[in-house]
Amino acid sequence: MTTPGNSTGTEALRPHAEDAYAHELKALAAQDDRPRPARWKLSPWAVATYLQGGTLADGTVITPKYVGPRRIVEVAVTTLATDRALLLLGVPGTAKTWVSEHLAAAVSGDSTLLVQGTAGTPEEAIRYGWNYARLLAHGPSREALVPSPVMRAMAEGMTARVEELTRIPADVQDTLITVLSEKTLPVPELGEEVQAVRGFNLIATANDRDRGVNELSSALRRRFNTVVLPLPATADAEVDIVARRVDQMGRALDLPAAPEGLEEIRRVVTVFRELREGVTDDGRTKVKTPSGTLSTAEAISVVTGGLALAAHFGDGVLRPSDVAAGILGAVVRDPAADRVVWQEYLEAVVRERDGWKDFYRACREVTA
Repeated sequence: MTTPGNSTGTEALRPHAEDAYAHELKALAAQDDRPRPARWKLSPWAVATYLQGGTLADGTVITPKYVGPRRIVEVAVTTLATDRALLLLGVPGTAKTWVSEHLAAAVSGDSTLLVQGTAGTPEEAIRYGWNYARLLAHGPSREALVPSPVMRAMAEGMTARVEELTRIPADVQDTLITVLSEKTLPVPELGEEVQAVRGFNLIATANDRDRGVNELSSALRRRFNTVVLPLPATADAEVDIVARRVDQMGRALDLPAAPEGLEEIRRVVTVFRELREGVTDDGRTKVKTPSGTLSTAEAISVVTGGLALAAHFGDGVLRPSDVAAGILGAVVRDPAADRVVWQEYLEAVVRERDGWKDFYRACREVTA
């Protein structure tokens, strides 16, 4: 059970956003005197401030949850204040799930009304299911019905979330059409329907690498306002994102702070950006790109893993040897093609770069 307002002392490995940042949400609500849509916990302005960070009039510091263009956040928040659903689209690792969770936490105070999309997601996960013991004993009834997160959000005027929408089979996806267009969910077994009350909306996420998996029908796509979350525009922005998230995750895992870790974080980000973009930072050398996405989320994972190695098997200082294996695992997804890409990058770029000799040796050691 989580403890509201306590993001470090809770026993939960990963507290929900509304629990981890309860003190910030409470401070925003106390000072938020702007108009709020029906059943919203905060005004649109306060929701955007919660996501992008700032300092309130009483000195309370709101930490940034999303580092990126403010207009993107404003469009996403405004969409939720209308009758259109929100689709967050982007390559893997662009914080779609993270933004979705924090939007729901700020708007409704509850980010847990979640449908996780997979190839096996059934229609019942979006509509409703049945308690079969009660169904067999007494037949269809309200007591036997098991509402989905979407049905609950409709009835309570809250924000539902659907993760990885394009991984859900097309016929199950289309269950959402009536929900989003008519704002009703028929229950023909009971001769009833659930009507959405004011405050209801839905956030879906999808990554654009999934095109062709289960493409959204044109009818369903029209029900969404699509907001594309881009990769960080600059290396400095990406380093800032990685450093912030690694610090948060390190504290949650009781890992000591890396006193000299920023240099290695910048190195990991540089490697990922160059391989992702196919050219070095100075624009002078073209490099081959591997099959993986090398996203910001993967950089966070590599650095967090390196921090754990440094803490448990080193002197607590993040070094090249702590991140080398993680980088190799992130880059070399296809053992044949990606290994060639990585080795060429090591020899042509890393080996010749000033101040990277220790990193080069560490990478060569794990690659061999």
